[in-house]
This record gives sequence, C-alpha cells and structure tokens, in this order.
Amino acid sequence: MVNYSFHLAFWTVLFFTVGMFKPKWPLFFLKTPNRFIILAVTTVLVMITFTMYGEGVRHEKLAEAKAAAPKVGDANSTPVPVPVPAPDKTKAEEKKFL
Repeated sequence: MVNYSFHLAFWTVLFFTVGMFKPKWPLFFLKTPNRFIILAVTTVLVMITFTMYGEGVRHEKLAEAKAAAPKVGDANSTPVPVPVPAPDKTKAEEKKFL
C-alpha cells in the first residue's frame, strides 16, 4: 500500500502542476475549468495519499510484530502446569446418603 501511495503522490503532483498552467488539459470534460477546481481535487488527492501511506506503514508494523511473536506451539516455549483443585470428599459423601 505504501508503494501505491507513492504512485498516487506522483500523479497528484503531475495533476497539480499541469492543472495550474493549463486547467483545460486535466479537466478536459468541463466547459469552464478553473484553477480552484484543480486546487480542490489536489487537496483531496493529497489527503488520500497521506492516508494510504499511514495505513500502509501501520500494516507493515503489524505484520512484523505478528511474525516476531512466538507461536503457541513453539518448541522453545515451555508449558506451564495449571493446578486442579481436588474434589471435596464431604460433599460427595453427603450426596450418597440423599
């Protein structure tokens, strides 16, 4: 995702520079293109680019942490014994007589 954010950043800069010089080129489908529309679209594209970059970095950190964490069935980990309480004999004897 980080790679895609760099590509989108390149296209955003290209869109902005071409749009500031010749607004009719990137906005060829509008009758009256102006630089304000170029600025508004560029702002949205910059926000999308930064969000994609941040999420890509976050996903990479999570993947690294997941790979570095020991697995449940790892050979190096030792099992911890869990104490089991003994059954109460008096309650078992009381149930026999009832």
